[in-house]
Amino acid sequence: MVVIQSSDPIHAAEQIEGLHENEAIANQLRQIADLLAEQKANEFRVRAYRAAAETTAQLPTPVREIIEHEGLEGLIALPTIGHSIASLIESSLRIGWIPLLDRLQGQPQAEHFFATLPGIGPQLSHRIHEHLHVETLAELRSAANDGRLLKVPGLGKKRVEAIRACLAHRSADDAMTERSVDQFDAIPVDEIMDIDREYRERVEAGSLAKITPSQHNPDRESWLPIMHTERDGRHYTAMFSNTAKAHQQNATHDWVVVFRDDANAHGCWTVITSQFGKLKGFRIVRGREEDCQGYYRKHNAFHHREAGHPPHPELPTQWEEDEGRRGVHG
Repeated sequence: MVVIQSSDPIHAAEQIEGLHENEAIANQLRQIADLLAEQKANEFRVRAYRAAAETTAQLPTPVREIIEHEGLEGLIALPTIGHSIASLIESSLRIGWIPLLDRLQGQPQAEHFFATLPGIGPQLSHRIHEHLHVETLAELRSAANDGRLLKVPGLGKKRVEAIRACLAHRSADDAMTERSVDQFDAIPVDEIMDIDREYRERVEAGSLAKITPSQHNPDRESWLPIMHTERDGRHYTAMFSNTAKAHQQNATHDWVVVFRDDANAHGCWTVITSQFGKLKGFRIVRGREEDCQGYYRKHNAFHHREAGHPPHPELPTQWEEDEGRRGVHG
């Protein structure tokens, strides 16, 4: 039963609308919990989302009012709603949905959100998502600042500067964007490679749940294995890439996309089998090739050339013949 605490008709109507919004958010959290359970995620995470959904649904005050008056800390102070889920609730209020929910269903919707930004239409938004796999404003801003956005076809320096200015203006009023920390370079390559290894091993063992992606899947097949895993409390989701580019290059069972979906620290990486260069035949994190060379040196996958040859590492012949082609880590 909904109890309206205001005698003012306008405020009462706003409260009713806000409480309906609470229920809509609670339903999104329930869906996340159900999907995590189906996908064999950590049971603690499943219970946490279910508990947060019930708390949100039973609140006597709209969560929008709580954030407006108390900020994110007001949500975090509520029972069962920690920092991570509070940030997801804020995201839902800000953009109308929780991107994590789309991701768990194999339905990346980031490109539709980016298309609402000034200077980024549907076509450019699609190219950005296809080439960089960014999912949030923080990740898009990071790509604009570190030069990755310039690598998107059709984007010149002036256009990137305009997008960067738009994102800087947006972030001034966007507390979520300011709090978010992109982890593209912060997470060690070793950790991403280990997640890639675990995912591919579990795919081969047939131990992962499979989802039915809505894009590039005309027969509506449940073919896409999804994995949830943790490293020292950091939550990750891994799945094969289902982008148009992955399909065009027959890489839907090679390219592995790894998402970190914590509240304050998130990121997205794509691990592929390199087709050229010093790392040909090796699994690499796209965009972090130099770090990958260091990774393989550390794991003794490189050897030095014989005397009289240029002093740089190369792939061992045995590795190329026996394991490199299968993308197994050293």
